[in-house]
Amino acid sequence: MEEISESETAFAHRGGNLFKAQYGIQWSESDGGINATGRYVEMSRRLYNAMAPYASNNPRDAFFNYGDLDVGNNESGKTDFEVAKEYGAKYFGNNFMRLAGVKAMVDPENFFKNEQSIPPLPTPPSH
Repeated sequence: MEEISESETAFAHRGGNLFKAQYGIQWSESDGGINATGRYVEMSRRLYNAMAPYASNNPRDAFFNYGDLDVGNNESGKTDFEVAKEYGAKYFGNNFMRLAGVKAMVDPENFFKNEQSIPPLPTPPSH
């Protein structure tokens, strides 16, 4: 992984990373319905807290496609660039601004988006 620099691809997590972990909890209505949701979310938070000493911090990083809404997200159908910069840096490191520039060229209307997608780099207002 360290042989390719983090700036050569979108994937910034190169040197110094030994593992990647993905946590998942699944339940159904028969597990207790609405009350189950709170219980299982709490279980996942306890797991996260137990693993925290072994995970990245300051900033907490995440591998894109291993969705982690705790690192930030856009809740509306639109993508706020300032919000996206926060979580984008955690997923893409120093590559985020470059990737936002690419998004502005290939999808300027931001048709392809989700709550943690890369938005198009805003164009400065013309005078």
